[in-house]
Amino acid sequence: MESHQLTTSLRALKLSGILDTLEVRLTQARAGGLGHLEFLEVLLEDEIARREHKALYERVRRARFEEQATIEDFDFAFNPKLPVALIRDLATLRFLENRESVLLFGPVGVGKTHIAQALGHLACRRGYSVSFLKTSRVLSDLAGGRADGSFETRLRRLVRTELLILDDFGLRGFTQSQGDDLFELISERHKRGSLILTSNRTPKDWYELFPNRWSPRAFSIAWSTPPSTCTWKAEATGRTSDLGRATSLPKEVRRARTIRRGWVGN
Repeated sequence: MESHQLTTSLRALKLSGILDTLEVRLTQARAGGLGHLEFLEVLLEDEIARREHKALYERVRRARFEEQATIEDFDFAFNPKLPVALIRDLATLRFLENRESVLLFGPVGVGKTHIAQALGHLACRRGYSVSFLKTSRVLSDLAGGRADGSFETRLRRLVRTELLILDDFGLRGFTQSQGDDLFELISERHKRGSLILTSNRTPKDWYELFPNRWSPRAFSIAWSTPPSTCTWKAEATGRTSDLGRATSLPKEVRRARTIRRGWVGN
């Protein structure tokens, strides 16, 4: 078969990626390094690897991370009080398998956003769909949907992703409509996918963010399985370096059933 015929056939079968390594594999085969079956096997392995790489690239692109942060790149030594064991446990992604959620809260500069993005990048590598968004942007997008009648479409898009990461939760107070939209988002995602929230505030301080005190209670009920929580303070910020204890959630949450890891303490 002529080379152009082979190229046409491979493209018709959507196997054109094989062309990238075909000459190398032919050289190996002619040198006696590959038998017929081995030659076919390595060509198919090359195509599978190419497709996996392309799929990963697309998942990472659609996630819209601010930076390509990974667990491997994170400097755990910069603060000896970091909850390293918990972070490594989260890196197993069992919380994703169980459709559980995670809170990362602490002062500015301790690496919450890096860890959230690193977990998201790891999820992309494991084949999960991920979206990384600022909380303010999500609320603005949903508000736009209320205005133009596309709210349900926008909400479904957020619900459909397997891991939703909301960064900078609670930087400022919520309006009544924002509180309602958050409740709808959390309740729709319940048991359908995992959520990671990063915040500079501890959950006990969330009450003051809502104009209607019913909103955080509804939020807690919608999140009926309490999330795994991870909190720390960093020496690098000049704050105290001891670990905070993650039992300071609103009492409605503490009454609910805990997940398998329980709450994080020192």
